[in-house]
Parts: sequence; C-alpha cells; structure tokens
Amino acid sequence: MAVYTDIAEDDLKWFLTEYDAGTLLSYKGIAEGVENSNFLLHTSKDPLILTLYEKRVEKSDLPFFLGLMQHLSARGLSCPLPLPRRDGALLGSLSGRPAALISFLEGMWLRKPEAKHCREVGRALAEMHVAGDGFDLKRPNALSIDGWRGLWEKSEARAGEVEPGLQAEIRSELDFLSAAWPESLPAGVIHADLFPDNVFFLGDQLSGLIDFYFACNDLLAYDVSICLNAWCFEKDGAYNITKGTAMLEGYQSVRPLSDAEIAALPVLSRGSALRFFLTRLYDWLTTPEGAMVTKKDPLEYLRKLRFHRQIKSPAEYGLSL
Repeated sequence: MAVYTDIAEDDLKWFLTEYDAGTLLSYKGIAEGVENSNFLLHTSKDPLILTLYEKRVEKSDLPFFLGLMQHLSARGLSCPLPLPRRDGALLGSLSGRPAALISFLEGMWLRKPEAKHCREVGRALAEMHVAGDGFDLKRPNALSIDGWRGLWEKSEARAGEVEPGLQAEIRSELDFLSAAWPESLPAGVIHADLFPDNVFFLGDQLSGLIDFYFACNDLLAYDVSICLNAWCFEKDGAYNITKGTAMLEGYQSVRPLSDAEIAALPVLSRGSALRFFLTRLYDWLTTPEGAMVTKKDPLEYLRKLRFHRQIKSPAEYGLSL
C-alpha cells in the first residue's frame, strides 16, 4: 500500500455519502507498498480502507479483483470485502481516480515470521487456491514470463547503476527461463504477491490475506515459489530450510503438489525471483523523490535468483521426496 494521490477532506466526506459507511471521524495515508493510494478511515461505524487505483492499475481489471474478494470470502477465506455503494456498484471515483471502500481486517503483519507462521501461510495459500476454483472471471498474468523481457527493456540501460554487469546476467536468465518455463502444470487463480505485509496475524493465528491487486490466472506452483522467496530467506540472504519445510508441509496439507510441480519448483523460483527483481529495479530507477512510497531494494531478489540457480534438487527447499 502507498499514497500517490492526496485527497481533500471535503471530497472524502462527499464520497462517503454514496455509502452506508457512517460519517468521517479521521483518516490517514498508509505508506507501505507500491501500487495504489491507500487510506485508513475511522468513521462513526466501522474502520475502512479507502483505495484509490493509480494509473498502473487497469480500471478494466478492477471487477476481477473486487469480484475475487467476494468469491473467496463466500467460500470461507478470510479476506477484505469491498463495500457496495448505495447504488450497488463496488467502484466510485475520488480525486480523479477509481476508488473503493474495503472492509478493515483485524491483525498485523509480522516483521520476523517464524517457521510456525510459514506453515500457516502455506496452508492459507492452498486454501485460497482451492477456494478460487469456480471463479468465472479471468485475468492473464501480465507479470509472468511473457511480460518480463518488456519490463527489463525499460530498465536495462540504467541497470548498471544498481550493479555493474547486470545487463549480460539478466539477458542470459531471460533466455534460460524462456526455454525452460514449464507448461501444463495445474493452473488457477493465484495471489501473486503474498508477502509478509499482505498476511495478517492475531498472535500466532493467521487472521487473513489482503491486497489482491496482482491476483490473476497462472500456475498454482508459481504462487508457491513466490511465497518461498518472500517468506523463507533471512535478512543475510540465507535460505531457511526449516521455514521452507513448514511452508511446503502447510500447503500440501490442503493441496498436495504433483510430481511435475515439485520438479518445476527450482525453475519457478528462479522466475518469481526475477519477476520481483525486475519490478523493484524499475521502481528503484523511476520512483520520484519525495513520493510517499516505500522503495524496495532490487538486489535482495538478485541474490535470491542466484541462490535458485545453484539448486540441484527440489529437496533443497525442504521437500521430502
């Protein structure tokens, strides 16, 4: 979450009249994340999240995102729900941006997750994959392998500012992944961005998943690889196999991975590491100074990518083969 577009209090009060949301008591911007502008609202009823969708988000994708939250919630997954306007629509407009009110989910994200939390995340991810079955809307993953080369081309000329020699390394990685990317694995709705700040806990109990604005249709095991990258590395760059084992056991307690999915994990993990390296690199090079947004270090994901290149067997992630 982040803030790119500011809002005037009078405009916000007028916007709220379109909803059965009570009257505004206070609001504040939320700085975490990189995609949309988000505000926490306190009203005379319940606290709410106001999201203004920025230009990087296609307005035509919003029915998929908002509808998916409704679909998953109806199937028992704990996630935020979009609040309908008085006219029944889920989307309004504020400060020249498409805008939605989203229910506030209790909990906090963990700054130092442990293996027991990784197990919970693995289970919740699998539950989301199962619950997503039957969701009728489709959204291709614009940030999967077909989109990476174009993203790289936007940053390639300046990549040496982050680390010398990156151009040749990333071009070679793109060539490898284009040739090795798996096909015919189980696919469905994936979260595609299930980082620690998108998972809420109350104590050690997972209370819900948030921020579905990268959700799309893709390989389910690719989503698992994103979580291994996001949750199972330590700050010094070392892979924590105890966390990896817990996450994979949690996932497979709900949805066992096929032999083909397990075999593909090293390639999928290279791909998801490259994907987040490329988006972080682009943001690092292009985010204007002074924006109320948290820029994330692309080199963290370059180090993860290099780790996955050394993997000889999926067992090294913590799987019992």
